Amino acid sequence: MTDLQTSLMVIGGAIVVGVISYNKWQEYKAKKSVERAFSSSHDDVLMGTAEQDAAPVSAPTFNTDRREPTLSSAELTHVEADPSSEGMASEARVQEELDAPIDMMQPVEEKELPVDYLIDCTIPLTMTTQLRGEKILPALQSLRHVGSKAVHFAGQHIDGGWEAITHGGIYKSLMAGVQLANRSNALNELEYSEFVMRLRQIADDFDADPDVPDMSEVMVTARSLHHFVTEYDAKLSVNVQSNGAPWSVTTLLAALERQGFDVRPEGRLVMPDGDGGVLFSLSTNVTLAEETTNRLTLLLDVPVVAPERDGFGAMIACARSLSARLDGTVVDDSTQPLSDASLNEIGGQIEVFYADMEAADIPAGSNRALRLFN
Repeated sequence: MTDLQTSLMVIGGAIVVGVISYNKWQEYKAKKSVERAFSSSHDDVLMGTAEQDAAPVSAPTFNTDRREPTLSSAELTHVEADPSSEGMASEARVQEELDAPIDMMQPVEEKELPVDYLIDCTIPLTMTTQLRGEKILPALQSLRHVGSKAVHFAGQHIDGGWEAITHGGIYKSLMAGVQLANRSNALNELEYSEFVMRLRQIADDFDADPDVPDMSEVMVTARSLHHFVTEYDAKLSVNVQSNGAPWSVTTLLAALERQGFDVRPEGRLVMPDGDGGVLFSLSTNVTLAEETTNRLTLLLDVPVVAPERDGFGAMIACARSLSARLDGTVVDDSTQPLSDASLNEIGGQIEVFYADMEAADIPAGSNRALRLFN
C-alpha cells in the first residue's frame, strides 16, 4: 500500500468520524432544546385557557386556501316528522298518542334516539303483537351496517314513547334507519337494496310489515345530504415551524403527552375536550422511525367540535405556546407567518359556518354531525 493510499484512508476515516459526530451533536441539541422548552420551570400553558397562553383570539378562523361553504339549509331535503303529540296534557291526548300511526316520530321527543329522522332513511315496522326487547335484540345484531352506512333501530314502547330497544322493554312497533350519507359517499342503490332485503327477513321473524319508501326518492335525499356533508367538510390547520435546529421527536412526544395530549397508536396526538371527544390533533409530520422534526401541524375537524368548545381558539393558543417554548413560528401551510389580523379577518367565516350548520338543524359537534362527519 502506497503512502498516498494510506493518507486517503486516514482522511476518509476522519471525514466519516466527523459526520457521525456532527449528527450526534445535532441530535443532542434537538433533544436538549425540547427538554429545556418543557422543563418544570415553565407553566403548564398548553392545558390553560387562551387568556393564559396568548393574546385572545376573537373568533375561530379558516385557512385562506380553503373553500367557504355556501350550501343553504333549503338545499337539504328534510324528512319532517309530525309534531302533533309534543305535549300530553290530558287523557285524551295520551290516547291519541297511543293510537297514532307508526311513523309519528317526534323530533322534540327523540333526544338521542338511535334512529334520526333527518339523516337516516327510516322504515317503520308495524307488528301484529307486542314483543319484549330481549326477543328483538338478537335478531337486530345481524343488521348493523350495509356497506359503509350504519343501521340503527328504535322501538315504540307500549306507553307510546320511542326509545332505544332494551332488555325488559315491551314494544308495539319498530323503526329501522339506515344512514343516508357520510364523509365517504351517499347511500347507493346496492346498499339500500341490501338494507331492505335483510330488513324484510327480520320483519318476517317478527310477523311485521315494513313500509318501504321508494328507492328513487331515497336516493335523491341521500345525494342531497351528502352534498351538504361535502360542502361543510372543513378541517383547519396551523403549523409551528422551527426557527433553528430540528426538535427531537422522542423527547417532544413524551413532553406533549405530559402536557395533556393523548398519543394514538399511529403516532398522532389528540387534545381531549374533557368529555370523551377531541378538540384538535397534532402531527409531527415524520414517520415514527425518524428522530427529529422541524414542523408540527395542529388540525381542527370543524364540524365535529361544538362552537362553545372554542376548538380553534384552543388550537391557536396551543400553537402559540409551542412556538414560544420551542423557538418556532406559527405559520400556514405555505410557511407564511399567521398574524392576529389575518386570523381575526377570517374569523367571521367560521361564525357563518356554524350558523349555517345550526340553520340546517345539524349543529357542529352534535350527535348528527358526529355521525355524518365520521
